[in-house]
Amino acid sequence: MTQMLIAVAAMFLQQTCGSIARALPAVLAPLIIAELHADAAWVGIYFSMTALAALIGQLGSGGFIIRHGAIRMSQIALLFTGAGLAAAVLGGAAGFVLSALVGNGVAAVATPASSQLLGHWSVKRYAPFAFSIAQCAIPAGILLTGYLAPVTAHSFGWRDTMLASAALCWAVALLLQPLHGRLDTEPSPRHPIRLSDLRTTVTAVLAVPELRSLSFACFAFNGTQAVFVAYFVTYMTALGHPLIAAGSLYSTVMAVALPGRILWAWVGGFYVAPQFVLGGLAFGMAISIGLLGACTPDWPLLEIGAVAMVVSATAMSWHGITLSEAARLAPHGQVGLVTGGVLSFGQIGALALPGVFSLLLSLTSGYGASWMACAVPAILVGVNMLRQGRPVPQRNAL
Repeated sequence: MTQMLIAVAAMFLQQTCGSIARALPAVLAPLIIAELHADAAWVGIYFSMTALAALIGQLGSGGFIIRHGAIRMSQIALLFTGAGLAAAVLGGAAGFVLSALVGNGVAAVATPASSQLLGHWSVKRYAPFAFSIAQCAIPAGILLTGYLAPVTAHSFGWRDTMLASAALCWAVALLLQPLHGRLDTEPSPRHPIRLSDLRTTVTAVLAVPELRSLSFACFAFNGTQAVFVAYFVTYMTALGHPLIAAGSLYSTVMAVALPGRILWAWVGGFYVAPQFVLGGLAFGMAISIGLLGACTPDWPLLEIGAVAMVVSATAMSWHGITLSEAARLAPHGQVGLVTGGVLSFGQIGALALPGVFSLLLSLTSGYGASWMACAVPAILVGVNMLRQGRPVPQRNAL
């Protein structure tokens, strides 16, 4: 139990830093766009590039995690995350491309590494909670970014704000060093790294029907999440709200995802079949994303916030139950590989949906159609999950 708690705490810290770094470009986008004289559609293109890099990184992460250990790969992910932020600050537009492709490509190993570690050290009956608590770090990081980044950028500039986040990532990477020998107890230094690992990861997921369903759900959910994270602050400023107000609202609605991730894992772990929970989340995010697209400058901020909270409770809260299901279905010792495979489909969604959003934004010069388009994959997932729902799993109560 002690090792499990240490592993959860370490992965929570690691994921929080990574989340802050990934959310910063979205929260600071209005300032960056203004300085670089770019169009808002480029926000979606940037996040599509990060998703493409993360897709490759997660597909190829399984062998590296087995070879070097989850803590070591978490450290490497944090080092590259910080390097990506520094490249964006120092390199202008080209630096943002390098940040998206190189920094986020290696940083994508963080979640599979976390799953590998938690899958090994978690007590079985508490596994959904362990995964959910660790995954709460992502909205926690976004929440902190939304509150602090606009204020910090107002005082010191967006460049210094991003460099401070880079330094935080590097400091946490060093902080994890003592845990390498304590928690990385199963590294295999001679485990071969092959290019074919990319294909092996995909086939391992597609060979199991339940994992195929999880992969499609991850595609829709992560794509919707990526669009929401990338565009919400920019969308609020387009509706006429100041950046600091938009960032504060962003953080406030993100706070809903913290209890949401634990709640859905609790419900899906002990009372309702996970497919039904995921199906309900899919329909909830489809409806709320559609309503978000219907907002106008005349809508009170409170009403927009209420809709965005439902988005947060669904599109930002599915991770724990999805990853715990993937870990449960994975063969022994291959949790990192399987979760990396499932998450890779999520990265395809994070690549595709922001790209579609940006295209529709350019073609229509409005946000409504773009938000509506994001609801379609979630509806399909909801139908599929409810069709596959099985009786409530028999698990030990707390």
